[in-house]
Amino acid sequence: MNATEALTRQRLLLQLEYNTEKETFRRQTEEAGIERKVKRGEAWWPVRMGRSYYNSMNQLAVELHREADTDVEHSFEFGRPVVFFSYEPQESQKPQEPHYLNFTAQVSYVDGDRMVITLPDSGRLLDLERTDGQLGVQLSFDETSYRCMFDALDRALRAKGRLAYLRDLFYSNRKAETLTFSDMRFPYLNPTQERAVNEVLRAKDVAIVHGPPGTGKTTTLVEAIRETLMREPQVLVCAQSNMAVDWISEKLVDRGINVLRLGNPTRVNDKMLSFTYERRFEAHPDYPQLWSLRKAIRDLRAHRSRRLSDGYHQKLESLKSRATELEIRINTELFSEARVIACTLVGSAHRLLDGKKFGTLFIDEAAQALEAACWIPLRRVGRVVLAGDHCQLPPTVKSIAALKAGLGKTLMERLVETHPETVTLLKIQYRMSEDIMRFSSDYFYDGQVESAPEVKYRSILDLDKAIEWKSLEETEESLLNSSRINTAEAELTLDTLQQYFERIGKQRLLDERIDVGIISPYRAQVQLLRRMLMKREYFKPFRRLITVNTVDGFQGQERDVIVVSLVRSNDEGQIGFLRDLRRMNVAMTRARMKLIIIGNALTLTHHPFYRRLWDFCTKL
Repeated sequence: MNATEALTRQRLLLQLEYNTEKETFRRQTEEAGIERKVKRGEAWWPVRMGRSYYNSMNQLAVELHREADTDVEHSFEFGRPVVFFSYEPQESQKPQEPHYLNFTAQVSYVDGDRMVITLPDSGRLLDLERTDGQLGVQLSFDETSYRCMFDALDRALRAKGRLAYLRDLFYSNRKAETLTFSDMRFPYLNPTQERAVNEVLRAKDVAIVHGPPGTGKTTTLVEAIRETLMREPQVLVCAQSNMAVDWISEKLVDRGINVLRLGNPTRVNDKMLSFTYERRFEAHPDYPQLWSLRKAIRDLRAHRSRRLSDGYHQKLESLKSRATELEIRINTELFSEARVIACTLVGSAHRLLDGKKFGTLFIDEAAQALEAACWIPLRRVGRVVLAGDHCQLPPTVKSIAALKAGLGKTLMERLVETHPETVTLLKIQYRMSEDIMRFSSDYFYDGQVESAPEVKYRSILDLDKAIEWKSLEETEESLLNSSRINTAEAELTLDTLQQYFERIGKQRLLDERIDVGIISPYRAQVQLLRRMLMKREYFKPFRRLITVNTVDGFQGQERDVIVVSLVRSNDEGQIGFLRDLRRMNVAMTRARMKLIIIGNALTLTHHPFYRRLWDFCTKL
């Protein structure tokens, strides 16, 4: 299949995914009640409106404060589209339908129970103030991301020049071009990290840094970016999620590199905000003058009667011209000072990057991004460096048909197969003890990953087994809100953790701040475990040390102790999406010193992977 055929096929599969997701969203919006959406983290209700103001982007922004259950995790983050609604539940009658306001807004940032939303125009503020009932906000279907991906595929299909060259190279077996020079030495990197940086510097077209868990992928990538900046004035750094962009940006800033972050960070703190475009724009010495000009334009438009007076249009055009000139000058200075422009893949379609070209694009967590998303920034660059691990979490694909037809296969995964000469595997890991690491290394990485000497024998208790699998056969799973739940297994999970805590001792747990992650692939089980944990008196002193979340929620994190609740328990050996073994790889490799697996072995060992894992655990 040539490049044109393959990308045309990608576009058809993306259209299938778009239709599926839009229909799913429509159905859920119509069928799920407001209270259920709040519990799923897809809505805030009720909310209280705070101040409204024009931000540095000249957008009208409004603050919202959540007044409901603050324990519920939510999915609101920068860039997500939202809709407002008013809702007043009525007792003993037919459930009241929410009234949706007829416009879409966008999340600017979220900080705890406070969220800032940018509105499409000033008239919408009046709509919000006039609503009857209690105001709420919920996530809307994300048309923008799909529009950017379709546009990127269309550009790649009709491309000429460098983009066409990369497109054709990626879909052929032709060798990627490289430079030739002697290895550079980096004493603070291990041999495979050093090799990866050298391969990045040699690549003229594409390089891939394959980083299994704990192997220092970010450290390697930061060094590769730093060395590239010795040769190029500026690079573009992207990732699929805002969180991944924040992480790499923070590490670059720590190395003294001037980063300009387009979009607001997931964690709102002074350090993270200090390198955002919006904060830098506001801090520019010419900004007060620009703000005054914009205010004058708004005041002039607000007084409609003056439009009839002589000179209204001339005055308005003069103010707009001066404001545009000043805005261009500020932007030019900000972009010329920055060495790294950082944003999400979709964020790279931002108008601020129009006309800009970069020598190198770095895509972090590339194995979690749909290929179509990677083509968005590719049009701006001469070469690309992909970093990630295709043996960990894949991209999310809602359409089963599109998934089976190959939409879930990422650009990185395909290039690893077709251009193995571009790949460097990082082989020394610094997170897990040898026993925890060994199974993952053997199964997913052909036994090539080794433990660094300083972590090889780490453990919490002497003569402790690093991995245990506790099986409780007399359990029964059930379906709750299209997710799975297993109450008996949740009890066993907390009982097992309590027994392990008792062996360690309360004082040591608190003094050494031994942290714990409880992971379940199923959201309903996560919520059940959280509720049970809060009710159990024994864990009260340790609550700050324990995190309960899904596998996706733990991506990129690590804990001293990890407990995994696998939930599935049935006579047929049905294990659902536990068949996606990459998720299990992520769950297991979060643990530094102790991994406890809770799951019905009779059910799970129908699958060869879990049978092999069970044998591995029982032989330790």
